Formats: sequence, C-alpha cells, structure tokens
Amino acid sequence: MIVTLTANPSVDRTVTLTEPLRRGQVHRASEVTSHPGGKGVNVARVVAGDGVPVTAVLPGAEDDPVVTGLRTAGIAYRTVAVPGQPRTNLTIAETDGTTTKINEPGRPLTGPDLAALTALLVESAAGAEWIVLSGSLPPGVPEDWYARLVATLSTATHGAGPRIAVDTSDAPLLALFGESPVTAPDLVKPNTDELAQLTGRDPRDLENPTAAAAAATALLERGVGAVLATLGAAGAVLVTGEGAWFAAAPPIVARSTVGAGDSALAGYLIADLAGAGPADRLRHAVAFGSAAAALPGTELPTAADLDLVTAVPLEVRTPTAADPPAETTPPTHPASRAD
Repeated sequence: MIVTLTANPSVDRTVTLTEPLRRGQVHRASEVTSHPGGKGVNVARVVAGDGVPVTAVLPGAEDDPVVTGLRTAGIAYRTVAVPGQPRTNLTIAETDGTTTKINEPGRPLTGPDLAALTALLVESAAGAEWIVLSGSLPPGVPEDWYARLVATLSTATHGAGPRIAVDTSDAPLLALFGESPVTAPDLVKPNTDELAQLTGRDPRDLENPTAAAAAATALLERGVGAVLATLGAAGAVLVTGEGAWFAAAPPIVARSTVGAGDSALAGYLIADLAGAGPADRLRHAVAFGSAAAALPGTELPTAADLDLVTAVPLEVRTPTAADPPAETTPPTHPASRAD
C-alpha cells in the first residue's frame, strides 16, 4: 500500500481557452473543469486509478471539497479536521498545450494541526510500503517540516518501516539536505529546476540526461537512496546505487503539464510495488508522466493511456575541463520545464 501526505491540498480548476492567452484582454473558455488536487492527492488519484491500494492523508473537514472529491472517487483518505476552505489553483490552458498556473498560498496550519497530521501519518504508516511527502507547505509550516517527518517516520518504525519518497521544491527541498544531520529519504523526485536548486547547476544544462544523472549522483553521496529526475519533454533519469538510466519521452501532443510530475512519481511507485527493476520503474514513470501531459487540464492517466518507452543505461563520470560540451536532443513536443 502507498500512503500520500498532502499538507497543502487544493481544488485544481482548469480553464481551457479557444485562443492564445493575451494579457489585458477578454477571453472565452471552451471548457472549465475542477478536480481534487495537491501533489500528494494527484499521486493518490493515479495510484488508485491503477487499482493499487492507497490512502491520502490531508488536512480538511468532511465537507471540504477536496475530501468530498476523494470520497466521490472512491479513494481512501484520512484527515485532520481544520477550519476554512482549501486553496484554489487555477490553470489556464491554451490550444497549443501552453499552461499558465496561478497557485494560491493555501490554508494556514497551526502547531497542533501539524502535530495531529504527524501522528496520523505515523499511524497510517503501519503496513504501508511507501510514504509520499508531496507538494508545497502552507503558511505557518516550518520549512524543514518534511525533513523532520522523514526522521520521525524512521525513528517511529526503527528504520524498518515503509520507504519514503519526497517531491517538493524551494526551501522545503533544500532542508532535506541541510547541514544538520538528518535521515535522507529513500527517493526524491526533482524536475530540472529543483535539481538545479540542490546542486547549483544551470537548469538548462540539466536537460541533458548525462548532466542530470551526474547531478543526481551527487545527491546519492548525500544519503538519498534514489533520484528520479524528470526532464520535461526530454524524458527522465533514474539514479540509484545500482547505476543510472535514461528514458526519452514518447512523441505526444502536449495539452497540459499539470500533474505530469505527480503521475511520473505514481508510475514509478506502481512499478516498484509490482517488483520491477530500476529500468522498468523508470519506463513506467516516463510513460505515466507523458500520458498526463497529453491529457487536458487536470485529467490524470490510467494504464490505458500508457505508451511504454525504453530505458537505456547511462555511464556517469565526473566531467573534466577537456571534455567537449554535452549535446542535447531537441524535445519532440512542446512542454514546460516545470512539471
């Protein structure tokens, strides 16, 4: 079973335009959709859609629209009741696949709220094989909360509990690798921008698979078990203690990048629970992520949407001053670097 934590859930609302977005102009929408969202909720939706047991842990009352959406979809959830409504994240989708996102900051959480969520997550970890800590942190939450949760979960299970995956960005991501001794997660899933934050590299350079794999290898040296780095339209790289692999994205017509990274993480975990090796876990991650990008708005993929791809080994070595600049393959379809 997989347990996801979404500290900052949202109602994901997508407005699809009939023409390119023009600032300051009046537009007409061809379609408007809403789904329960937040990165951990997205992972839970994809995992549940594949028939894998999953429980979503989140703050929210029973009449909260995100909780209602999970209940309607038949997805198991556990909540800590908090006052107020969740944020609404707005996606403006254009006809060429360009997406513009406007994310609200979220509903503040207090110290008692965090303590209750931590206790609920530790309780939910019993019997789980993966715990996913995913998404931004709402106002009032310390930047190092995910780092603390990783340590708390490891201590509570005496290091023999579920494996932990983290998908976040900015300060919460950097805190996972802070100077103070911490327990590193078993898996992190950065995109190129987030991998650049962690390694000080230029995100444009990290669109090259070999460069991305080298940067991810540096994170293994800092204690993390594996790095699944999504490279947008170029595909993804997986680096573990066993080696490094690259899978190019299949050619698609990109309609929305919303949820693509969450779908990639879900695909990886689904394959892992099925006993797949590293290359096949990466193949499924890229297949699920690409399928999400080919769907409109906040629609998320199922197994019927997949186009499995080939993962190839990468030789990762430390570059020298004599090495020529790495060559990159142009993406075969338009997509944002941010997934």
